[in-house]
Amino acid sequence: MALSNSSWGNYSSAPVSEFLLICFPNYQSWQHWLCLPLSLLFLLAMGANASLLVTIRLEASLHQPLYYLLSLLSLLDMVLCLTVIPKVLAIFRFDLRAISFFACFLQMFIMNSFLTMESCTFMVMAYDRYVAICHPLRYPSIITDQFVARAAIFVVARNGLFSLPVPKVIQNCICTNLSVSKLSCDDITFNRLYQFVAGWTLLGSDLVLIVLSYSFILKAVLRLRAEGAAAKALSTCGSHLILILFFSTVLLVLVITNLARKRIPPDVPILLNILHHLIPPALNPIVYGVRTKELKQGIQKLLSRL
Repeated sequence: MALSNSSWGNYSSAPVSEFLLICFPNYQSWQHWLCLPLSLLFLLAMGANASLLVTIRLEASLHQPLYYLLSLLSLLDMVLCLTVIPKVLAIFRFDLRAISFFACFLQMFIMNSFLTMESCTFMVMAYDRYVAICHPLRYPSIITDQFVARAAIFVVARNGLFSLPVPKVIQNCICTNLSVSKLSCDDITFNRLYQFVAGWTLLGSDLVLIVLSYSFILKAVLRLRAEGAAAKALSTCGSHLILILFFSTVLLVLVITNLARKRIPPDVPILLNILHHLIPPALNPIVYGVRTKELKQGIQKLLSRL
């Protein structure tokens, strides 16, 4: 999306009160056709995550650390969806392009911090699976409710603090850092350097720890001699692996398209950015709901009560 200062031009020195979000600069005539599919994806994401949260809350058998972490992931997904998608739909359906200065930077802060919070949550879930498979006898004493509480505080504090120094200085349907920075009259070299270092430090460290966890898991699984033991052990990690691979793939594609902006139409990264805030939140609870027996049974019980 192209974001432009509403008082740009001869009045660039005037105080900024709002921005204009210009989605798909080259194809604005057909953007309203995206409203219906994106609305359905949004409802699916919100409904699936809300159902998962209610199921875990009501089903006593799901009051376990793994499902608490899954609840945290669902909460992060819902907040990200609610921060980005309603405004995008308002632009597509009602052409409400204006966004206040405060709302723009609040949206940017939430996107920056919650994206890395999701990555950090995946890392904690990988550690949970590592302990469950490599140290099963010690699992109840290591992965406790207190551990989950401390992990949640760490996830929020680490990523929230790193995202606090947002630039005071937007081309996109969303207030992304790079889009906002382009409107600045000042030198934004340090700003871009900070974004790059902080982003890849947080996401990169999480990825390294996830890879290490699963390398230890694979090593432990390969030592199992009992028939079917290896498959059973790996099946407990299947849902988590699918979500991590999908999260990483979408993020990688988004980064590559942004780096190759001069070689591809500018509307492509914008659309991918929107889908990145819709498809993973919609798929995360579905993947776990389909592949996890206890969660599937809990959801069936919940639906039977309606």
